Amino acid sequence: MEAIITKIREALIANADEKTRQQSEYFFKEQITVYGVKSATVQKIAKEIFTEIKDSPKAEILAACEKLWLSGYMEESFVACVWSEKLGKKMEPSDFQTLERWIKNYVSNWASCDTLCNHTVGDFVMMFPEFVSKLKEFAYSENRWVKRAAAVSLIIPARKGLFQKEIFEIADILLFDTDDLVQKGYGWMLKAASQANQQAVFEFVISKKTVMPRTALRYAIEKMPDELKKQAMHK
Repeated sequence: MEAIITKIREALIANADEKTRQQSEYFFKEQITVYGVKSATVQKIAKEIFTEIKDSPKAEILAACEKLWLSGYMEESFVACVWSEKLGKKMEPSDFQTLERWIKNYVSNWASCDTLCNHTVGDFVMMFPEFVSKLKEFAYSENRWVKRAAAVSLIIPARKGLFQKEIFEIADILLFDTDDLVQKGYGWMLKAASQANQQAVFEFVISKKTVMPRTALRYAIEKMPDELKKQAMHK
């Protein structure tokens, strides 16, 4: 695996450019460490090199992902996310400890949070629904990325109409959070849920609209018809 990780890093360095690096830094309020490689290129590199390790033991692949996360480079975290998602059905309940460690210890920006949680964690929770209770625990964290993870891990399940009860519970826990990235996270979760359960989400938003931060509210109703948006936004 060391040779594979070296190969990943060499490919990222070879595809980096200063303009992309500067553009990447522009999108983040927090300090980030990047090579300066376009996201589509990172995805391509990750998928191509995964073909060389796809038959390796799951534990070895997860260990390689951990080393990539540890580097602190955003592009390496994206590679780790691609690889962990590709493990798919090989994941087992015990692997949640690994995913939780990555979220709590290594995620340090919204892009890494969303890339990991939208896919790997979202897929995991759909396979093992009992772990949605852990996402509710995440919502009580003092770490902004763990709180955002509680919501964005349910984006894809929400679009499928899953976990409606838990989605509203997590939104309630995060309702008064003052962090705009947490507000956008649970607003996005509600927006995704509205694609499958528009009336239920609309009723939830209406019941909270006098106290829900406007940032979260706007995200939540973004996919709704104009008439419903007007009702939700009316003070």
